Amino acid sequence: MKHFSDDWIKEWCQDNGWTDLFVERFDYWAFPPHAVIPLPIPKETLIQIKAEKGFCQEERMWLGAVIAISISAMILSYLLSCPMPLVFAFAFTSIVIGNFELD
Repeated sequence: MKHFSDDWIKEWCQDNGWTDLFVERFDYWAFPPHAVIPLPIPKETLIQIKAEKGFCQEERMWLGAVIAISISAMILSYLLSCPMPLVFAFAFTSIVIGNFELD
């Protein structure tokens, strides 16, 4: 799951003098000021950006899916008098929320 918007990272790079941003899998790399090799964007910086900006678009989409499936499961479980839709919703939610963890 993508936790950061590329625009957020580009904005930070421009503000701090880092150049030539590129993404390798889910790691952000750029050239620091006066450097000849790229370095990963510091983890502390990424956490600070995340705290300021909140959820990115992909995370909002997943949260919307979690809410929709949970509400649907509650209604369906009530109508069918069966707990299995709630079990499915719990499993889906736990997988999605587990992916929200920053590595």
